Amino acid sequence: MQQTLKTVMLVLMALLLATGCKKKEEPKSVEAVSPPPHGAKKESVIVEPDSVKGKWKAVKIAVTDKSTNKEAVYTVAIGTQFSIPDTDLAVNVESFLPHFTMSGAVMTSQSNEPKNPAARVRVYEGGKEIFKGWLFSLYPTTHAIQHPRFGFTLVGFIPAG
Repeated sequence: MQQTLKTVMLVLMALLLATGCKKKEEPKSVEAVSPPPHGAKKESVIVEPDSVKGKWKAVKIAVTDKSTNKEAVYTVAIGTQFSIPDTDLAVNVESFLPHFTMSGAVMTSQSNEPKNPAARVRVYEGGKEIFKGWLFSLYPTTHAIQHPRFGFTLVGFIPAG
């Protein structure tokens, strides 16, 4: 019995020594991937298909004064800037895509049919740009401009001649 106990003890000690003496592996260094610089993002590209070019002349934008709950609709020609009366706001309609689609950073129109109308606009207050983005006719709250007093909605579009 003592012989068996000694043998078990020797085997245990040999195992402890064998596992305890293994050279520890150095942790492999992981190459850190640095994030893009603050504020850097991929610039979007607007592709206006030939089937859409020149087919639309203006959009109708409803401007709601939240303080009085009054709405006025303005027709703004595509490619022009419009100053909103009695305010220091101006809206520049850069482009209109009647069937807006987006793939990655590319925005285009699948057709000339107004299935998902969207207008790319810039809004200025006191000459300073406060919004650059899209107004969607079917989804007016998607990426909507956040202004304390005024709301902007794409409510119509006018075909060319």
